[in-house]
Amino acid sequence: MYTPRGSKRRNLPLVVMLHGCSQTASDFATGTGMNELADELGCLVLYPQQSQRANLARCWNWHRPRNQTRGAGEPALIAALTRHVLALTAGNPKRVFIAGISAGGSAAAIIGSAYPDLFTAVGVHSGVARGTIRTLPSALAAMRGEGRARSTGRATRPLPTIVFHGDEDRVVHPSNAAGFLNTLERSQPGALISRTYYGKSDRGRDFTRKVYRSSSGNILLEDWTIHGSGHEWSGGSAFASYTDPLGPNASREMMRFFLSQRRAS
Repeated sequence: MYTPRGSKRRNLPLVVMLHGCSQTASDFATGTGMNELADELGCLVLYPQQSQRANLARCWNWHRPRNQTRGAGEPALIAALTRHVLALTAGNPKRVFIAGISAGGSAAAIIGSAYPDLFTAVGVHSGVARGTIRTLPSALAAMRGEGRARSTGRATRPLPTIVFHGDEDRVVHPSNAAGFLNTLERSQPGALISRTYYGKSDRGRDFTRKVYRSSSGNILLEDWTIHGSGHEWSGGSAFASYTDPLGPNASREMMRFFLSQRRAS
């Protein structure tokens, strides 16, 4: 857990960050630069670390049915740890966010859906949307961008979500980013108002940002495509694994998105 420098750490927002396969909590903290943002913006950051006893590559086991529901498996562990930290630090229970990359991003989407009373918004970088995957082979097929039809039928309304994906990702196919819009549309939120923005990072990486709002103006989904980027945290530090220092700063954009969200109750 990271506490911002100089903070009395009461009533602060909390961001839960889930690393990807083969990463550690410290590697992910370095790569995302989230601790430096925490100092600047005033928030707590929690980095759960997967045990190698649970997965030799330290992947979150998001594809297993036991880890896809409330009250069981990894979602229950992360939720319990989050509540413990909130109690320990007197954090703000209305401003709790969860984000991750790759397997951690897929897990973040699942955990946010399982605990909408605990989390306020979700950030997913290079991950797979929650859906019908229940086995490792089906997860690998989805990661390759094959063998999985678009989900149909009504879905549970997702939390406000911000998504990043490199369009040259060779680990999790970029087509998986469309699954988050598919989930939102199937939750029947009413008419969606969309707007597309094009830009270039300070270090020259082009990106496309699509924003989807409700008819009342609330942002429900932001979808960022980082052109020329692979399976890497956009704008991350070169001193850590799976980062693209040339891209727009995904951590800063996630924090902007998160801190604009407030749960009413």
